[in-house]
Amino acid sequence: MGGAYVNQFNRFGRQWKVYLQAEPDYRTSIDKINNFYVRNSKGDMAPLASLVTVRRVSGPEYTNRFQMFRSIQINGSPSPGFSSGQAMAAMEQVAKAVLPSGFGYSWMDMSYQEDKAAGGQAIVFGMCFLMVFLILAALYESWSLPFSVLLSVPVAVLGANAGLLLRKFDNNVYAQIGLIMLIGLTAKNAILIVEFAILEHAKGKDFVEAALESGRARLRPILMTSFAFILGCVPLWTAKGAGAIGRKVLGSSVITGMTAASILGIFFVPVLYVLFERIGKKKAHVEVAQRAALEGGHD
Repeated sequence: MGGAYVNQFNRFGRQWKVYLQAEPDYRTSIDKINNFYVRNSKGDMAPLASLVTVRRVSGPEYTNRFQMFRSIQINGSPSPGFSSGQAMAAMEQVAKAVLPSGFGYSWMDMSYQEDKAAGGQAIVFGMCFLMVFLILAALYESWSLPFSVLLSVPVAVLGANAGLLLRKFDNNVYAQIGLIMLIGLTAKNAILIVEFAILEHAKGKDFVEAALESGRARLRPILMTSFAFILGCVPLWTAKGAGAIGRKVLGSSVITGMTAASILGIFFVPVLYVLFERIGKKKAHVEVAQRAALEGGHD
């Protein structure tokens, strides 16, 4: 009479739950229980009213259902100084500790999306680095030069995290979008320096001289484009109104990250270029010497 969950089945591409319950006409009053019969131990039909005691209790006029289960919706927000992820983890720990058997919990709305997206950041960042590395390796036809570009990215990432820490913002999805954008922008600045250094080295200059000339020649263009981008993001830094926190987080990550990459990263890139070019050249000399020794031994 109250309804019981039986099982579930798949049809029409969806999953359906089966509940067993009498028709509404047989559940309108207490006296309707006399219409129900059950078999006794002898196999005879006995009225259900002779086996149960009926009493009135108070209850809700309606119940909420979530995913076809009776549910209670709880809305909350994290305390100041704690992220939404920490609040969700705390709620999961409490639910596992206090909920009795047969009870469960499930996230909805933004919390559901955050729970589903958890743990995917490492994959996204890894794919970004991998794609940039492969493109640079194909562009320069070298496996060592891309490292001189990509190793400048951590400077921007550290700068972005420092900005979020100073403004007391969480490293949420908006900040992570900014970090992905910083990978491309920082790599672009490093490519300008490395590309010019390669051209200077092709003219006969050694690696150090080519790197210094590249840094001097590309300093002003990099600073101009970088600070134009930073100034363009100032409205995000000072955002107000609805959705201001999300814009502030995004602006803080990209502005501080790009500032760190522009002030510090452009000095690291020439050093990284010289370092990895020397390593690559030394490795090439070793391979040539080994090949010559093998050919000499064969002769």
